[in-house]
Amino acid sequence: MTSANQHIQQHKEKNKNKARLLISCTDQPGIVAAISTFLHQHGANIVESNQYTTHPDEGTFFIRIEFAASDMEEKEEAFQEGFKEIAAAFHMKWRLTFLYKLKKMAIFVSKELHCLRELLYEWESGGLMADIPLVISNHKEGKELVESFGIPFYHIPANKEIRHEVEEEQLKLLKEHDIDVIVLARYMQILTPHFVSTHPSKIINIHHSFLPAFIGANPHKRAHKRGVKLIGATCHYVTDDLDEGPIIEQDVIRVDHRNHIEDLKKKGRLIERTVLNRGVKWDLEDRVIVHENKTIVL
Repeated sequence: MTSANQHIQQHKEKNKNKARLLISCTDQPGIVAAISTFLHQHGANIVESNQYTTHPDEGTFFIRIEFAASDMEEKEEAFQEGFKEIAAAFHMKWRLTFLYKLKKMAIFVSKELHCLRELLYEWESGGLMADIPLVISNHKEGKELVESFGIPFYHIPANKEIRHEVEEEQLKLLKEHDIDVIVLARYMQILTPHFVSTHPSKIINIHHSFLPAFIGANPHKRAHKRGVKLIGATCHYVTDDLDEGPIIEQDVIRVDHRNHIEDLKKKGRLIERTVLNRGVKWDLEDRVIVHENKTIVL
């Protein structure tokens, strides 16, 4: 058994009786009381709770609750069906996940492998708790690395002339593997609106600049020309608007006039891999709620 599989089995056993509720709705009295009463009636104990409201009188309320209950697998349907009544009463958007059911994550990559390496190392060490059935790339550079982790690697050459055919092949693979989350680990192809619409708020990208500054290609060249003192990276969900999706996480590193474009790229790669790793981890742990074009990270 690989190290990653050992961590996964330990996680499943440790969390076999745990679940999470992620909720957003119009703020109003009684929400927390209703949720707590429901969980108590089903023999559940709250082990972690985080909440936030944009405004106590007319805002939107967000809450993430992790709870435990004995024999959770036998109670799944009761939790799913029983909560629908509360959700309807408060007009909630909600998601209930069971921790022993790992999300299935696909990784897309091109030639630059630093973000891919970080994700795979974190996954192997138990830092990213997910099932990774495949990695898809439009180049062969990552094949040896990916297969060394025991993960299937799919090389699908892509360019704008054959983009639709390529995406149909990719979407077929994602459907076959029942993928929940797609991570673009420096995948240097623009996705079509059709592809994005099939996985709304489920495609995570790393952009090699601190958005909204230097949107698009070659941000380090433009940042160097501008003489910036900070460069950064942005992890965000993909939307039809290029580099405009809801931001999950960002970070920066200091630079100065001594740093050339290659220096900025080198420092940028360090930020990119850590920011992407944090963003993906938070998504896998159900900590992110998309609200309009922003995110609430609980």
